[in-house]
Amino acid sequence: MAVHYWTSLFLLLSCLFSISNASAGDADPDYRTCISECEISGCVGQLCFPQCNSSSDGGPWYIQEPLYLQWKKWGCQGDCRYQCMVNRERERETLGQAPVKYHGKWPFKRVLGIQEPASVAFSVLNLAMHFHGWLSFFITLYYKLPLKQDKSADVDLTERLDYSSAVAVLGFSLILAILRTFDIRVEATRVMVSAPILAFVTTHILYINFYKLDYGWNMIVCMAMGVTQLFLWARWAAVSSHPSNWKLWVVVIAGGLAMLLEIYDFPPYEGYFDAHSIWHAATIPLTILWWSFIRDDAEFRTSSLLKKTKTKAK
Repeated sequence: MAVHYWTSLFLLLSCLFSISNASAGDADPDYRTCISECEISGCVGQLCFPQCNSSSDGGPWYIQEPLYLQWKKWGCQGDCRYQCMVNRERERETLGQAPVKYHGKWPFKRVLGIQEPASVAFSVLNLAMHFHGWLSFFITLYYKLPLKQDKSADVDLTERLDYSSAVAVLGFSLILAILRTFDIRVEATRVMVSAPILAFVTTHILYINFYKLDYGWNMIVCMAMGVTQLFLWARWAAVSSHPSNWKLWVVVIAGGLAMLLEIYDFPPYEGYFDAHSIWHAATIPLTILWWSFIRDDAEFRTSSLLKKTKTKAK
């Protein structure tokens, strides 16, 4: 079943947004000097950060930070980087220079401690749409689709978890896409198709977690699996007589176009709305349509199965 495709496409694009740490902004000598001075003095200009104060025994600031500040990544170093970035971007704007990235990210404006507020807001809406989709799907599955008479038919740590779960879901959904597209029913063949993909995905997850969190390589892996699925579902839609094919076509085509928002990266407008956040917004209606297709697909397959069962009984 195509249940995991759209979720995996979302995760694919999240992988595409992951980039290298080396950026023009953090290589700027003025920015680096500002960071060094802030980590010593705890201040950027007239703005000082209490969490940058060293302990009485002279221990380094990063050991003394409360755990909740370390977890939020807005400790001394985070605040120094942010304020130095803000000051440097003001200087660049005065000189008529375009924004640049710092540590792999555009210079966003914080809102309530959130570095990318627009992306977070649209992500929450996407999550709400997925929750609604899963809920409506299971209601359809357990209460509206009887398979048998009187019976119902048979849900840095955060970064690694993000990439690991993305790759895992992409790998699993790639297997489903292959099995569904080519209508592979023989169990031995299913194992032969699934085993190498599962082996590769497992190896990749171990690699990025215990050897090197390589953003570039992770992006290539995610892109390869995601684009492959896109073409597989397009092929399935082209040859299938499914009554809701048009919904799948809209999702595939519009999803592919939305991917351009990730490829065409641009600085955040007014410090909030960049290509990634706009992509999140664009995928909200596609999520609704995708789950609508999933429910239609469950009904169609159940109806076809019941017809076959009745035909055999005769």
